[in-house]
Amino acid sequence: MIETLPDIPPAQQEMVTCALGAALTYDVPANILLAVAEKEAGKPGQWVRNDNGTFDVGSLQFNTAYLRDLSRYGITAADVAAPGCYSYLLAAWRIRGHLRKDAGDVWTRAANYHSRTPTFNARYRADLIRRAVRWTTWLDRHFPTHDAVVGADLTERGT
Repeated sequence: MIETLPDIPPAQQEMVTCALGAALTYDVPANILLAVAEKEAGKPGQWVRNDNGTFDVGSLQFNTAYLRDLSRYGITAADVAAPGCYSYLLAAWRIRGHLRKDAGDVWTRAANYHSRTPTFNARYRADLIRRAVRWTTWLDRHFPTHDAVVGADLTERGT
């Protein structure tokens, strides 16, 4: 695990570490998951009541409507509300589902994490793009792995 992340405030260290791990686990773009985590800005143990009677729970503000389906796997609201990386893993799992199965461009599908209602989705989408661009810049600066083999001599030596 990464001990400290350069230029990330201490209060966001867990968010970044958990989001990166969850993005790798569920093969979702790290910049999108980081943007969602930053946008949701929840806290462990936090419950926010929605107008429709559901709650948004924990660090990723996971909506309790999704917990009905997950209860058959033993996943509870307490699991989602707990500190640590579990809520990030659940969010990455959900986002992967939206990216693979939903209609629209990648940003609309990612914004379905928040809402499928066009007005709410469009607002969330615009902010998600802005945040994801900033996270892409940060990721490229600190994890430049996508260019690791460009121009590298990959032949075996000494044989």
